[in-house]
Amino acid sequence: MSVGLIAKKLGMTQVYDPQGNLRDVTVLEVGPCTVLQVKTKEGKDKYNAVQLGFGDQKQQRMSKAELGHLGKANVVKDGVAHCGRVVREFRDFSKEVKVGDVVGPTLFEVGQYVDVIGTSKGKGFQGVIFRHHMQGGPESHGHKGWHRRVGAIGMRSFPGTVRRNQRMPGHMGDERITTQNLEVVQVREKENLLLIQGSVPGTRGGYVIVRTSVKLGTEKRKLPAPPVSDKKGAGKAGPKAAAPAKAPAKK
Repeated sequence: MSVGLIAKKLGMTQVYDPQGNLRDVTVLEVGPCTVLQVKTKEGKDKYNAVQLGFGDQKQQRMSKAELGHLGKANVVKDGVAHCGRVVREFRDFSKEVKVGDVVGPTLFEVGQYVDVIGTSKGKGFQGVIFRHHMQGGPESHGHKGWHRRVGAIGMRSFPGTVRRNQRMPGHMGDERITTQNLEVVQVREKENLLLIQGSVPGTRGGYVIVRTSVKLGTEKRKLPAPPVSDKKGAGKAGPKAAAPAKAPAKK
């Protein structure tokens, strides 16, 4: 079973699970996502996929081709293209849907593992110490100006070139990153929210893709039974011990 959704990262918080453990979670707004197109292997596309849209976009900011494509799903109304801001395609979508259907967080269940794909934060041009965690040069006397430099990058007369993949200063961040095997802690259908254990790539307000875990599939974490509390027997480790027999009275 393989499903996916487009989501918006709202931030991080902490919640308690049914076992009373405090969990660090990322809050994702995962809907509503509208089905814009369904591709089948038997059709002209020659493969199975579902195209989803998420987020509102002004009609004036879209091309005629985009508006015509969204119009087939009847999502362009009052000058706004609903679910047209971000459009993504999901291969081999296991749930049966048709154009115009709306899907949300109920595609996932509590305890299920998912992969989250997003674009990491851009950090601009960085040196080798921050970018590649190099040690740097000596800090003692006589090494002025060499504390954070790369050092030698070449060789002698043979081969006389810089090796490929040499770690050097350069642009850092702003890359597509997939965080795998994150557990779904809560599913809030009314609010269209997913609470996922741990952190996901990207900034607050950024768009990510949530899909079924590739490595674990639909496997779920085995949740222990919640503790049972009895008001009358609260704090007692076990059943009440039988009272000792009384000694016979002396004559």
